[in-house]
Amino acid sequence: MERDRSFLLLAIGVAGVLSVLLLYPFLQYVLAAVLLAYVLKPVHRRLERVVGARVAAVSLIAVSTLAVLLPVALVVQVVLREARSVFAAVRDLLSGATQFEEFTRMNVSVEALFGSAQGSGSTLVGSVVDVFGGLSNAVIGLTVLLFLLYYLLTDGTALVAWIHEAIPLPPSIQDELHARIDRLMWAVLVGNVLVAVVQGILTGIGFFVVGFPSAVFWTVVTVLLSLLPLIGASVVWIPASVYLALTGQYVPAGFLFVYGTVVVSLSDNYLRPVIGGREARLNPGLFVVGIFGGVAALGVMGIFFGPIVLGVLKALVDVYVREYADTDALPVGSD
Repeated sequence: MERDRSFLLLAIGVAGVLSVLLLYPFLQYVLAAVLLAYVLKPVHRRLERVVGARVAAVSLIAVSTLAVLLPVALVVQVVLREARSVFAAVRDLLSGATQFEEFTRMNVSVEALFGSAQGSGSTLVGSVVDVFGGLSNAVIGLTVLLFLLYYLLTDGTALVAWIHEAIPLPPSIQDELHARIDRLMWAVLVGNVLVAVVQGILTGIGFFVVGFPSAVFWTVVTVLLSLLPLIGASVVWIPASVYLALTGQYVPAGFLFVYGTVVVSLSDNYLRPVIGGREARLNPGLFVVGIFGGVAALGVMGIFFGPIVLGVLKALVDVYVREYADTDALPVGSD
């Protein structure tokens, strides 16, 4: 009996390693499918009561694809166009470093500064290219994403039930872990993304009102930076206000500063607890480490799954300390 058990565990281990090797080339797309399935599952539950699980899944995937791809394509087109003007403005700004050097008597290398910025941009572009690979890999990856998303929507409930049966923990502990992980995933995958998008849109509205150049580009930058709780949108609209003031546009500068302080910053304080839930929020330090560590280990999807991994670890350790730590401790005076 023990021999059979050992062989079965060995076979499971070998099959598990081979499965990881098979999935690793498409890890970004697999994680994206998990993310989308989690977000779309509540809507799928409502639709399947009316049209059935399979039709609901196909309809959701089709609508979501159109709803995401079309706006993203338009935004990317505008951002790329505005990015050219932004980099041109940066080049013009750096060209004035000679006057700055004469005024401050500091040695400023324009070539080094611009080369550093250009190198950072090349690194970012190279990372994006590495994520998606060639066109053929992208097509295969998107196919994997769509098929996996379909089956996660139709069979996701059965998969979760199977995981519950396979985990050798009491039902009460499983329910607690499931609830905590669910709140954590909602806070990270949905809460932080929605807050970042809202802050980006609010900042973009302020930029459009004051006539700030390349408003769409800076709106996208604000959304990305708002994903980081210790950075946020203020690193965009505060320098923008200073820029407007330095160029003599005092009224727009004052308006943007007040607007950013009252509307953009306060929106984070109100929206994040409402959308994500106070009890599900990670420590900001863990959150930032999870984002950067997740990007380094998992690529783009690490922005979302890095904090989740650390949050799940914290939940598991909390449950273990509460339920089992005392039983593992040796009594005082024992040998």
